[in-house]
Amino acid sequence: MRADTDEQAEATLAARVDLAVQGVRWDAPVRRSKGAGPSDDGHVVIDGANAALPLNPESPYTIRDGRVFNDRLDLGLSVEPVARPRFYDLTTADGVPYQQIALLHGRDVLATTVVQTCIRYAEDQRCRFCAIEESLRAGSTVAAKTPAQLAEVAEAAVRLDGIRQMVMTTGTTAGPDRGARHLVRCVRAVLAAVPGLPIQVQIEPPGELSVLADLHEAGATSVGIHIESLDDEIRRQWLPGKSTVPLAEYEAAWDEAVRVFGRNRVSTYLLIGLGEDPDDLVAGAARLIDRGVYPFVVPMRPMLGTLARRDGAETPPPALVADVTGRVARLLRTAGMTGADQGAGCAACGACSALSAAGG
Repeated sequence: MRADTDEQAEATLAARVDLAVQGVRWDAPVRRSKGAGPSDDGHVVIDGANAALPLNPESPYTIRDGRVFNDRLDLGLSVEPVARPRFYDLTTADGVPYQQIALLHGRDVLATTVVQTCIRYAEDQRCRFCAIEESLRAGSTVAAKTPAQLAEVAEAAVRLDGIRQMVMTTGTTAGPDRGARHLVRCVRAVLAAVPGLPIQVQIEPPGELSVLADLHEAGATSVGIHIESLDDEIRRQWLPGKSTVPLAEYEAAWDEAVRVFGRNRVSTYLLIGLGEDPDDLVAGAARLIDRGVYPFVVPMRPMLGTLARRDGAETPPPALVADVTGRVARLLRTAGMTGADQGAGCAACGACSALSAAGG
């Protein structure tokens, strides 16, 4: 019986990874493109879990009748499209469409980039997989969201659409806090309007580590401090601006964040497919877990507007993603760490990774 269960789990993980890499041919009711996240994706619930799947007209997979198919082969996965939320139809008191302030991710996550510009967005500095300013150029968002706007949108999203958590990220700003202090104000405003809403904040390591305590005191549930790769050579190649922040600063910020927020309330993205040796990537994930930091492993998917897409970068092979994801998930299970225990954020949502399908 155990062997059958293990084989079924491996088959499910393989299917979820292939979908995460190859995407689906489908017209998703809720989608996002451009921005700071990992893909041009449509949002669904697969077997009860959030999933953000690339919308790819060349994919062998499609969705119909609540199932995923490869041609006529039913993959055995139930799929529920995420419905367009009602808060998208509203406008703020100062005249901005709610959808330009925050977006629905998965079925119950409100996500916003509070500052849609980044000091590292010049071509020789920008992260090659990031398109944070492209949605601004397209007119689908505003450059800076005010605390009052975010509070108004969050209250409506919770009341009308059952939002259960919120993610606030930011482009890096020029000050020593790198944008964290504006997040403090935003968290306070949202929680004044919606007391108890779990919120994750996402920042670069702040030059002033004391701001981490300020974020926690404001009411943030968890924090993401995203490095994307632990290999300095790869960081210089893929993240030329961010790579000027040395690994030692990340380590200091992670350790202080764990001290303030607690073990498994701190996370970092690790991208699969940047060229890092998979054994090194998994070993780095193990070191993060030892620190109390959740390594959110995600395939690199070159989306529209990125330098990676322009230069012909390809998504990693599904077999590589499944291997790394499965190994990291086993490490997390051994350590007693799950994404759901983050309370809020990317790991708690799980849509952009297959870690939750692998038991992490």
